[in-house]
Amino acid sequence: MRTNASTVVKVFSVLATGTLALTACGGGSSTDGGSPAADGNELGLVTPGTLTVCSDIPYPPFEFEENGEYTGYDMDLIREIATGMGLETQIQDVGFDALQSGVVLASGQCDIGASAMTITEEREENLDFSEPYYDSLQSLLVPADSDIKAIGDLAGKSVGVQQGTTGEAYTRENVPADTEVRAYPSDAELFPALQSGGVDAVLQDLPVNLGHLEGGKYEIVEEYPTDESYGFAVKEEGSEALLEAVNAELAELRDSGKYQEIYDKYFTQ
Repeated sequence: MRTNASTVVKVFSVLATGTLALTACGGGSSTDGGSPAADGNELGLVTPGTLTVCSDIPYPPFEFEENGEYTGYDMDLIREIATGMGLETQIQDVGFDALQSGVVLASGQCDIGASAMTITEEREENLDFSEPYYDSLQSLLVPADSDIKAIGDLAGKSVGVQQGTTGEAYTRENVPADTEVRAYPSDAELFPALQSGGVDAVLQDLPVNLGHLEGGKYEIVEEYPTDESYGFAVKEEGSEALLEAVNAELAELRDSGKYQEIYDKYFTQ
C-alpha cells in the first residue's frame, strides 16, 4: 500500500525507555504497559503517556492478529519506537481509507498510523510521514493453473485490489482497458475472493502476496518496481515533535541492529 530513504539525524531528546508488552483482542484496541512518559504531554498525544496507533488489520506480514495479539512487521517496529519514547501503546483497528486520507488522525482518534502506507505526494497533502522504513514492490498473484502469466493477460478478466492503495492506482493505470478491477476493503476480503473464483488475479504488495502461496496452490507471476517506500503517518499540523521523536527512534533502531532483527524476522527466508 504504501521517497527514497535519507540519512536520519537524531534531533529530538526522547523520553526514558520503558518496558512494553502488547495485548490485544481482534477488531478492538489494546494497551501496552510501559514506563510513564514525562508530565506535560510535550508530544501532543491523544492520551498523555500513550502512543495511540491506528492500523488496518489484517495485512500480513505487516499487521495481523495471532493468538489474541496484534503482531507483524509494523506492529513490532511501532512497539519498539514507543518503548524508546517511554510510552504505553494502544492499537486501534481502522479502515485504510480513513487512515490514508488523514481523517482518523485529524479527528484525534489516534496519534500515528502504522499500516504499510506508501509515502505519496497526494497523501502528503493531508499527512506528514516519518523517514521511510520499508521499500516495497507490487506483484500479481494467480492460481497455479491460471493462464495469466503477465499483466497483459488480464484482458477480459477480473483482478482484485485493495481500495485506496497504491496497488489499486497502479492496477487501474496499467491493466488492459477491458479488465474488470474489483476493489475490496482489505486483504481479508481480497484473497478469499481469489480463492473462491470471484476474481482471476490479485495485484497488491509483494510481501502480502508471498504469504498467500499456500504450498504452490498460487503463484506470483510478475513483480512491479514502483519506487514505493512506507512511512508512519501523523496529522499534518501539530505533530512536529512527535514526528521528530519517531524519526529519532527509527535511527536508533537502525544503529542498534534491532531494525535489522525485526526485518529479518518477517522478510528473510
